[in-house]
This record gives sequence, structure tokens and C-alpha cells, in this order.
Amino acid sequence: MQSLSIATTGMAAQQLNVEVISNNIANINTTGYKQQRAEFQDLLYENLRRPGAPSSDADTIVPAGVQLGLGVKTAAVYRIDTQGSLLMTENPLDLAIEGNGYFPIDLPDGTVGYTRAGSFQLNAQGQIVTADGHTLQPGIIVDPTATDVGVNASGEVLVKLPGQTEEQIVGQIQLANFANRAGLEAIGDNIFKETAASGAAALSNPGVDGAGPVRQGFLEASNVNVVGELTNMITAQRAYEMNSKVIQTTDEMYSAVTQMR
Repeated sequence: MQSLSIATTGMAAQQLNVEVISNNIANINTTGYKQQRAEFQDLLYENLRRPGAPSSDADTIVPAGVQLGLGVKTAAVYRIDTQGSLLMTENPLDLAIEGNGYFPIDLPDGTVGYTRAGSFQLNAQGQIVTADGHTLQPGIIVDPTATDVGVNASGEVLVKLPGQTEEQIVGQIQLANFANRAGLEAIGDNIFKETAASGAAALSNPGVDGAGPVRQGFLEASNVNVVGELTNMITAQRAYEMNSKVIQTTDEMYSAVTQMR
């Protein structure tokens, strides 16, 4: 009987499913968070009678055969890269991407990270940085005496200095896009890194070459659907309970066999 091991794989799969769902629910208020979904595949089959095999010397073949499934495995935890709603903050350095693209940032190890969380600030040198102090690429310095800072939809950073009536362009924000955004590696702190699966980053100005425009004074909310996640949680819980019932039933069947005289 394979039912014990089969049900065990089912319980392990649903446990992982609940963990993915719980992480989605935990990040409901995380800026720029993208919902994840566990995907499963059936395991190899034990062929007790192979379909298509000859059944006699008269050229008759087995039409269906007997294949015994051996359970389930996790194939991937897929990131659903849909747009989150835009929340107005009126903070001049809060930026949201309306569409595709990521903000490239410098990481302490010298590599480049990518984020959708556009809650930027200024450091002591006037550079635009993330909440953890990672510099937005390319480096843009804002004069500390500036009376107003603006960012238009195409990513131009404009400042108004004392005694001047016209705004000056001090930098150009660029966005990174990827052929396979689901292939990015999440490293925490709302940061992703490029992988062989994602492909190389393609940099462009906002609103150009598939990159979305930038909205100043907004932040992108998480795209998690709370009602849908709660429904998925209930479904996963029921599936876990049913797999545990299979183990209980199999145990009772074994007990019946051992008690036969």
C-alpha cells in the first residue's frame, strides 16, 4: 500500500501552501509586495500495466493500462506581478511605478538591487536613498537649500532654488525591466536581485520601452487580495485534513490485516 507515503506528500504540500498564504497575509501592508502562489506537480507513476503495451500476439494493445500515482511535489512558488493600488501620501519623495519596472539601487556588496517600494528619502549628502540608505541609481543629488522637489511622470527630478523662478533638472530616474519578472530572486527588505531566469535588466526612462510612468506623492500598495487568501487558506486546511484522514484510514486497514486469524 502506497497510501501512507502518498498522503504524506499531500500533507507536506498543503503545509507549504499554507506557509505561502500566511506570508501573503502577513505582507498585506508591505509597500510594493507581490502576492505569491504555490504550484504543484504529480510525482512519477508506477506502471503496473503500461498503456499501449501489446496484450497478445494478435497485435492487440492495452488501451488504458494501470498507472499508480505516487503523490505530489512542489514545482514552484510563483510571484503574481500584477499592479497594486496607488496610495496617495503627498510626500514629494514617495514614488510609485504605474506599470512595469523596478527602481535600481546600490547594495552594500557592490551589486545592484531592484525594488518597487518607492518610499525614498534624502541622506546627509542630499542623495535620494531608500529607508535603509541604499542609493537610487543613477545617483541624484538634491541641493539642501531647495524649496521644492518635483518628479514628473518621465522620471525627471526638478528642484526650485531660493531666488529662482524656474525649476532646474538635477537628475533622471531610470527603471529596470526584465523579460521574466517572476525569475527575480527576493532577498528581503523589498529588494530583488537579477538571476539567469529573469534575464538581464533593461534600463529605460519611465514611460518608455514598456516601463511605466512614475507618480510622485504615491506609494504602490501590496496586491494581495485578502478575501481570496482567506478562501485559499480554508481550502488548504481542508485538503490537509483529508490527507491526514487517508493516513488514519490506512492505519486502520493495516490494523484490520494484522488482527486477521
